[in-house]
Amino acid sequence: MSRNTPVYNWTGGYVGIVGGYGWGKSSQYDPEVETVAEEILEMTDQVHGHGHGHGNCRVSGGTIGATAGYNVQFSPSGLFGIEADASWANIRGSQTDCGVPVGTNNGCGSKLTALETVRGRLGYVAGNYLIYGTGGLAVGSVNAYSNIGGNPSGSGTNMGWTAGAGVEAQFAGNWSVKLEYLYVDLGKHNIYYVEPTIPEQVGFTANLIRVGVNYRFGGPVVAKY
Repeated sequence: MSRNTPVYNWTGGYVGIVGGYGWGKSSQYDPEVETVAEEILEMTDQVHGHGHGHGNCRVSGGTIGATAGYNVQFSPSGLFGIEADASWANIRGSQTDCGVPVGTNNGCGSKLTALETVRGRLGYVAGNYLIYGTGGLAVGSVNAYSNIGGNPSGSGTNMGWTAGAGVEAQFAGNWSVKLEYLYVDLGKHNIYYVEPTIPEQVGFTANLIRVGVNYRFGGPVVAKY
């Protein structure tokens, strides 16, 4: 190895910005209402590709936020760390055929307005490149509505999980840039009530492609060889 070949040090804390694009699916379901008409609707939804539930819609949109984390490079090629991020989001969608058929279309929609994750990272270091897998907790702020009855709507915090992978590259000293994919599943949670005693469960899943720039507070890149 050349004497001028740098050995890249990934150990240390870092902060950064991250943003990207997401797409996925949101579902709305009344767990306490089971009628023949609703079963017919669910079968119709399956035929049209919507899946199960009283209302299912495709969602898409952007995110942007801040990241903080800490890496430990425990060998020349091995790394583990923890990373957290908080993002503003506008991942939304709607459809016009939600709920029980009553002769007219009833609309519904959902929107993810914020997303936070806390994840572990396990990576392979190859010079100034890091290839990593990641996974952990995801928390999202979800708004949802329907045009059934008195136009009920609401918002809540959905908690679930996320997993994905990415690649990060160091440049210009302690700076790095990354590209990552995350799958987010926020589960199903009660968001609003169709009637005073009938809660509406809203589920939210999304695929995220994100790019980010980080600044690491560890030592500089050192040329040892």
